[in-house]
Amino acid sequence: MVCAFQGWNDAGDAASSAVSFLASNLGARRFASIDSEEFYDFQANRPCIRFGENEKREISWPTVEIFEAAAPRAPRDLVLVQGIEPSLRWRSFSAHIVDLAEALGVQVIVSLGALLGDVPHTRPVPMSGHASDAGLLERLGIQPSAYEGPTGIVGVLHTACADAGIPSASLWAAVPHYVAAAANPKAALALLRKVEVLIGVSVDVSELESAATDYERQVGLAVQSDPDIQAFVERLEQAADSEEQSSSEDVPSGDILAREFQRFLRQRGPEGK
Repeated sequence: MVCAFQGWNDAGDAASSAVSFLASNLGARRFASIDSEEFYDFQANRPCIRFGENEKREISWPTVEIFEAAAPRAPRDLVLVQGIEPSLRWRSFSAHIVDLAEALGVQVIVSLGALLGDVPHTRPVPMSGHASDAGLLERLGIQPSAYEGPTGIVGVLHTACADAGIPSASLWAAVPHYVAAAANPKAALALLRKVEVLIGVSVDVSELESAATDYERQVGLAVQSDPDIQAFVERLEQAADSEEQSSSEDVPSGDILAREFQRFLRQRGPEGK
């Protein structure tokens, strides 16, 4: 099960975009939704009026939708959970997700998030996270997060999974705070790469790769037009390079390299050249 929620947990729409791309790429089918009446403050997340068939006015309520998808060459099917972060009763909401996961025989729950950080758009997306056991962290090849402070539904859901004994991982991508309002396909791509490694799914991300390249180019043009911002980004680049150099001695394990190579081969397919 892979989950993402729009709102506080979703800087640059990176997490929700990653799950949406996964659903679209795999032809996911919606099979359930969570009743919004119990979990949303409709003054904070207002329903919208839309015109449906025969020009009939309909109300679209904020909600969380649940999809199923069969991924090529993946060991198991996927359940995708996406929607707006609920406003109320987070423990009850998380219990619903956990009950569904147990009923469907879900083997691992992965929640995605994105946060604003002092990171340059020109460097690889910094990733952090935590998992219910060390084995999952090793497969991801990331350091456990030491964050303490306010949390969102992603953190609450991760704790509910741990309490229920369901293996779980929470992955976070850092996005540049100086382009906070723009959708960030580069961070969405980084999250998807980690999901591929963790659960053995392989998807064609060429479209997302192209969007990430365009994003980096457009942000670069905007930064160049403002000398102050350009100088600030250069300082962030220097800090990122220094941090990367200090950690360059940490060589990935053979298992991590092998999984990355297997993912590459799966993406190429049997007829890949």
